[in-house]
Amino acid sequence: MEYINNLPSMDLMRSEKMAFVQLIIPVESAHRAISYLGELGLLQFRELNVDKSPFQRTFVNQVKRCAEMSRKLRFFKDQISKAGLAISGHFGMQPDLELEDLEARLVEHEHELIEMNLNSEKLHQTYNELLEFKMVLQKAGAFLVPGKSSAVAEETELENIHSSDDYADTSSLLEQELRGTPVQSGVRCICGIICKSKLLKFERMLFRATRGNLLFNQTPADVHITDPTSAEVVEKTIFVVFFSGEQARMKILKICEAFGANCYPVPEEISKQRQINKEVSSRLADLEATLDAGIRHRNKALSDISFHLSRWMNLVRREKAVYDTMNMLNFDVTKKCLVGEGWCPLSAKSQIQEALQRATFHSNSQVGIIFHAMDITESPPTYFKTNQYTNAFQEIVDAYGVARYQEANPAVYTVVTFPFLFAVMFGDWGHGICLLLLALFLIARESKLSSQRLGSFMEMLFGGRYVILLMSLFSIYCGLIYNEFFSVPFHIFGQSAYKCRDTTCSDSHTVGLVKFRDPYPFGVDPSWRGSRSELPFLNSLKMKMSILLGVAQMNLGIILSYFNAWFFNNSLDIRYQFVPQIIFLNSLFGYLSLLIIIKWCTGSKADLYHVMIYMFLSPFDDLGENELFWGQRPLQAIFLIHLLLLLNMYIFCHIDACHLQILLLLLAVIAVPWMLFPKPFILKKLQTERFQGRTYGILHSSEMEPEGEPDSARQHHHEDFNFSEIFVHQLIHSIEFVLGAVSNTASYLRLWALSLAHSELSTVFYEKVLLLAWGYDNLIIRFIGLAVFTFATAFILLMMETLSAFLHALRLHWVEFQNKFYHGDGYKFKPFSFAILTDDD
Repeated sequence: MEYINNLPSMDLMRSEKMAFVQLIIPVESAHRAISYLGELGLLQFRELNVDKSPFQRTFVNQVKRCAEMSRKLRFFKDQISKAGLAISGHFGMQPDLELEDLEARLVEHEHELIEMNLNSEKLHQTYNELLEFKMVLQKAGAFLVPGKSSAVAEETELENIHSSDDYADTSSLLEQELRGTPVQSGVRCICGIICKSKLLKFERMLFRATRGNLLFNQTPADVHITDPTSAEVVEKTIFVVFFSGEQARMKILKICEAFGANCYPVPEEISKQRQINKEVSSRLADLEATLDAGIRHRNKALSDISFHLSRWMNLVRREKAVYDTMNMLNFDVTKKCLVGEGWCPLSAKSQIQEALQRATFHSNSQVGIIFHAMDITESPPTYFKTNQYTNAFQEIVDAYGVARYQEANPAVYTVVTFPFLFAVMFGDWGHGICLLLLALFLIARESKLSSQRLGSFMEMLFGGRYVILLMSLFSIYCGLIYNEFFSVPFHIFGQSAYKCRDTTCSDSHTVGLVKFRDPYPFGVDPSWRGSRSELPFLNSLKMKMSILLGVAQMNLGIILSYFNAWFFNNSLDIRYQFVPQIIFLNSLFGYLSLLIIIKWCTGSKADLYHVMIYMFLSPFDDLGENELFWGQRPLQAIFLIHLLLLLNMYIFCHIDACHLQILLLLLAVIAVPWMLFPKPFILKKLQTERFQGRTYGILHSSEMEPEGEPDSARQHHHEDFNFSEIFVHQLIHSIEFVLGAVSNTASYLRLWALSLAHSELSTVFYEKVLLLAWGYDNLIIRFIGLAVFTFATAFILLMMETLSAFLHALRLHWVEFQNKFYHGDGYKFKPFSFAILTDDD
């Protein structure tokens, strides 16, 4: 035990020791002190103004100012993005800027941009109107000039026809045209342009409003119009409406206004049309020049803003975070100071004190900042120092639950066990190389990708680049063991140990093979591929390997529960949880693992299913040919039972090896009540002793505080002792462990199942797609087969199978491994830091 105590502590094994501190900061140095602490990023402030609304805080006006400046900066960013300009991410060597100066500059820039946008929008509107007028002159003039077409000629002749027929006053112009009835000379027209999407409804509304007394002509516009407000390209149609009467004219104009159609006057004389067209073209040219000059001026202003935008956004973001943090502190009006509380790592106290001293000096304050530790009954937050490599594995663990304060951290072992278990299911060194190339690409572009804004999927992929790297390396290792390269075996480490029996052997891959040399030096012999016994052999190998890995990892979890109990000085958990749990698991499944290893080493043909089943059903029966070693069968079972009933544990532990199997079974049976009964009754006894000694003071006992930790801020008061509740909790915990020992071991068989599925899928795609297509002497069929094989490999084996193996490895760590020792009911240390601020903060 002294040797263990003298071992150096691991950084990730236990969370950092935390201290609860109080700060008393003079008002004149408060802003600078909080800023320095934000740069340091090692102090988590506590909210001391929970009872106050955000509008009742001391620095609410400063927060509003920062929010308004953030709004202006977002407006600038949108304008720069719409203009197609790049935002400079380099802060450069620029002088410091005060918040008041920045606020004035932002107001000036916003006013200038809004004015330029309004002018540009008006110019664009005028330009669009002239452009529409020009298109209407060109298109609608064709309907008004005679001789353009037969239909147009008939319509323009209506102006010179007179009639006094009563029917002509009531019938529509179209009916009169079809019947050849002469029309009055009062026929007029309205020319305009409308969005193509509204044309059908517009025409229908005109027809209903005038009861059909109109002629409607349309033609598509050659040029698309850009909306200056939304910057969208709108497809429009030019129309000409012929009607008669002032009342119809008013109706048509109102309908045009309602549908957003623009109407333009088009003279009938060709000379006037040409003159107007010339004037409009001249004005369009002038407007284009004006718009180009305005765009250049606006882009120049936006370029100047974009050069400083990143720095301004960072400054405003930091200032808002500072004032938000200052609003979490208590403001003492009488002493003119701010009082704050929070958590910090014990090792960071000197750094925080140094930062506070610098803040006092730079703010020229006559009063220093008071910084001291306090006692509190709250549980401290959990803080692990991670780097780029270990951070992803820590996030995997934290996704299940943040470690309790100074609880053993599974991430230390997950760094190795997670990618290895993934590789057991994904083992193929060809697919592993594909994953390795992806990981190397992400790592090589690490500096570039880290500075870019990525999508959710790419961000997750980039964040797990080192996880993918280890998964690929272990996949290559396991693939070499399985001897699979896209399901194809290779003689990498020498020749096979098997050869054809004689020259008459027709198929050396399926029948007639005999062993003629030492076993294949590394991994599975390539001759197993394609043989009749391939599937039984690989199934047996991978299933037994899964059990060995599962039992080893579960034992590791139980051992970590011992170190937790030892660290928290909880001897009850060591004696009445760790010891019976390790005995129960290894009496059954540890024994099964031993039998597997012995069978592999000796080459025995014993049926392990029979051994384990009849160990429970008929423990006294002769094992016969299933006996793997001497002493496995109980020769004196009756004597053993008397021995267990009469002798103490010391003699029990020295029973002869011939009774091993019955001994392990009885140990497993004894371990269950050992887990269940002693601990609740011992706790009840300790509580009774404490109650009797209350007159003389509180009796502190580590046995009564299983959840307490040294050097922490755990609660020291004790709630009412409820024996029934503790007993039921212990009963549930014992039943969960007993049933979990069986179900968790079975759950590790997913390593075998997914490995087999991955191998079989690879074989199907290789043999039934690629080889089948390659058997045809046709280039197109071969190309299609290669394309299908590539697609299946990329999207099914490298994406779906990777995700499946990842999720199953995640389940094995979260449930089968971590439930043996990990509570995961803590909360993460979230310090006030400028480094973790985002654009949304």
